[in-house]
Amino acid sequence: MLRTMIISPVAEQVQSLEEAIEAIDRDVTVCRTAGFYPPPVDVVRMLRAHAPEVVFLSFEDIEQAHEIVSTLETEVSGIQIIAIHHQCDVGILRETMRAGIREFLAEPFELSQLLDSIQNVQTLLERKPLVRHIAEHIFSFLPSKAGVGTSTIALNISAALARIEGARVMLSDFDLNSGMLRFLLKLGTEHSVMEALEYAHNLDENMWQGLVTKVAGMDVLHAGRVNPSVRIESDQLRHLINFWRRNYTVSCIDLSGNLERYSLDIMRESRQVMVVCTPEVASLHLTREKIAFLKSMDLEGRVSIILNRVPKDPVLSLEQVEQVLGMKVLRSFSNDYLAVSKATAAAECVDPKSKLGRQYSQFANELLNRVQEPLPDRRRKLLDLFTPAPISTALAVRE
Repeated sequence: MLRTMIISPVAEQVQSLEEAIEAIDRDVTVCRTAGFYPPPVDVVRMLRAHAPEVVFLSFEDIEQAHEIVSTLETEVSGIQIIAIHHQCDVGILRETMRAGIREFLAEPFELSQLLDSIQNVQTLLERKPLVRHIAEHIFSFLPSKAGVGTSTIALNISAALARIEGARVMLSDFDLNSGMLRFLLKLGTEHSVMEALEYAHNLDENMWQGLVTKVAGMDVLHAGRVNPSVRIESDQLRHLINFWRRNYTVSCIDLSGNLERYSLDIMRESRQVMVVCTPEVASLHLTREKIAFLKSMDLEGRVSIILNRVPKDPVLSLEQVEQVLGMKVLRSFSNDYLAVSKATAAAECVDPKSKLGRQYSQFANELLNRVQEPLPDRRRKLLDLFTPAPISTALAVRE
């Protein structure tokens, strides 16, 4: 299906073109119509929301048309543009050629000419596919067990990323059984992840802004009310993730830890899967189990460890924890119960000026370019504390 967008300030022109497109026997759809010349920022939003491959652009206003051509080509390399006008005028043709546009259609839009133009741009797209400027920074946060502070980590790291200049950050809660973001930020129950998934195939920039909540410079999409019977289709999730990639530089997802099928789908799309644990023996034991399971799912190269709530005088040193887990800890965060409690009571993020807040900010600035180093395999007596048991693969399909 060829996705197209129409930009024209002339209503009759838009209607005529839409009717002609509908009449041709081709898999062509108009995914967005703008009955005006949108400013560059709105053009970018439309491109990210609808991902058109071809834009029908009216040259009724030559100056504004040239500006839109520049924006289109900057945002999406290889996007095809078909110029339209109410008449076939030599001066207009010259302006479209100056803009680098090969295809031109004049009213009335004859089906044969329209079909020729569509075939031409399809051939060009096959030779040189579009290159969209999409984000590859998708981070998943997976708890080793309930209560290790994963939602707090996801929230505050996302907020720290949003403080970085130029970053567009989205935080989504996919713990559909007990999502904590709604509680931590005291959000309403309307417009949850499930609503976004329901409309994933038809999301646009206006609908999306009605679904998310602006918090601390980022967009937050919470899990909604508890719904243990929910099912998420892979196709829905794929469209939603593609929407995130086009609209945000960084997307952070708070997962349940139950290893549902949709959680594994999200982890496969993630640049990093951060397993959050504490220095407690039970948490470390379950972390080892989940690491082993994620390796069996071919996710080994994406897994990182975050050690949370580290006391001043821990029973196990960082090196000992790494020996137990069999891999290096990407980052550890101190145990600051007071700072977290104050933030939760105020429905805010941890104060960036606090010790813990500074740790979040430092990690956010390092995160985008941080590469985990493998831990050399060596014998360790601490492993005697743990009795590994294979995690049930049945968890992977739990819905």
